[in-house]
Order: sequence, then structure tokens, then C-alpha cells
Amino acid sequence: MKMPLLKKFNATMALQWLIFLPVILPLCIVFGAVQGVVNMVEKMAQRMWLDLEL
Repeated sequence: MKMPLLKKFNATMALQWLIFLPVILPLCIVFGAVQGVVNMVEKMAQRMWLDLEL
């Protein structure tokens, strides 16, 4: 019951990855950065609100 290392090469799927990866990867990076900035601003606003309630 040995599994072959490479069952069957799917050329169509590989071509789709090669075409769409340069589009998907930068979008993921940009949206991840935007989400990080939004989360940090929310945390900062909450901390400011707590500090000003003294």
C-alpha cells in the first residue's frame, strides 16, 4: 500500500495557480495589512477610552 509521491499531475490546476497567484497573493497581503491596522486602531481607541475614564 505505498502511495506514489506524485499521483497524477493536473496541468490545468497548475496553470490556474500560476495565473491567479500573482493576483491573489498581493490582495491577501493588502487586506491582511488593512485588517491589522483596523484592529490596532480599535484597541488604541478602547485603551484611550479606558484611560480617560479615570
